[in-house]
Amino acid sequence: MVQARLTVKGQVTIPKKIRDYLQLDNGSKIDFVIDEKGDVKIIPLNVSVEKLSGILHRQGIKSASLTDMEQAIIEGASDWT
Repeated sequence: MVQARLTVKGQVTIPKKIRDYLQLDNGSKIDFVIDEKGDVKIIPLNVSVEKLSGILHRQGIKSASLTDMEQAIIEGASDWT
């Protein structure tokens, strides 16, 4: 397990082992995501969309097609009229 310490200003230095694993360099951007179980995940924004595919998948949730998404947008927009 790799650990880090929080400073008085709320800052954390990401340990080198984690920076190397996530391929983070100076100026790299990261997102913090809280998943459905309440776990916090660090997502490097230097990764292609293809590599991120499925990281937030929840078992039992059906994938939506583009047609399904477009229909949901239409239905949601009609609620505002």
